[in-house]
Amino acid sequence: MPLLDAPLDSVDAYVEFLSAQNVPVLRHTVREFATLEGQENSVSGKRIAAVVISDPLMTMKLLTTLQARRTSVQNHDITTIDRAIMMMGITPFFAAFAAMPTLEDTLHAHPKALVGALRIIGRARRAAHYARDWAILRHDLDVDEVTVAALLLDAVEIMCWTFAPALTLRVYEIQRANRWRRSADAQREVFGCTAQDIQIGLIRAWKLPELLIMLMDEAQAGSPRVRNVQLAAGFARHLASGWDNEALPDDIAAIEELVHLNREQLIARLGVPPEDSYRFFPPAT
Repeated sequence: MPLLDAPLDSVDAYVEFLSAQNVPVLRHTVREFATLEGQENSVSGKRIAAVVISDPLMTMKLLTTLQARRTSVQNHDITTIDRAIMMMGITPFFAAFAAMPTLEDTLHAHPKALVGALRIIGRARRAAHYARDWAILRHDLDVDEVTVAALLLDAVEIMCWTFAPALTLRVYEIQRANRWRRSADAQREVFGCTAQDIQIGLIRAWKLPELLIMLMDEAQAGSPRVRNVQLAAGFARHLASGWDNEALPDDIAAIEELVHLNREQLIARLGVPPEDSYRFFPPAT
């Protein structure tokens, strides 16, 4: 699998390169599918969906494959994993995703990049978990759509670790040397553009469902559903450095406003350790 070791000339060049790659998935996903395929006559679509949604790369692979196979008679978008598997059918699903490359094999010569990719995958899972929980609290019309959007929000960062490990590591080294350096500025210095620029291009190239595009668009943050997704991703990103991250009090205030829970209930629901909870309450007067 080709890996980029030098920046490309434009956003379009990155989009063309990444769109041409056979995206790998987690080794665990491949193993789970092998087990489930052996139970094909009895396994449910929901059981398969649970494996897919635990892997942002597999989720992206399924949705882009479905869009690429879309026919003129399909007059509605598929925006959740359950519906995507139902649309394909279980036997065609396993046939379509046989012999997939794994992330671990792709990055076996780049252990630091593998750790970086796995860290972002873990963060995406946490974002999806929080987004789902808050969507339930908000009585969202389709909790699964919000979950998928949050899971995929940082998918391009995983793609950068996967297909441009040396360049992405350089971005992190720049930020490590200067913790105040914005990630977008470091990305622009190394790649010549930002991950957000590439993501916008890929979303268009992959023709993802319009609803998912809207849910992932921070410019639409006036919508409670979009705000749900953006807050979950931001909260997971800030939490990755610990409960003492300086951005978390503002995050929690915004989440409180979104889900309409009082501070004490919210702190308990978020799983804040007792020894850190004082950080998120106003000082006693």
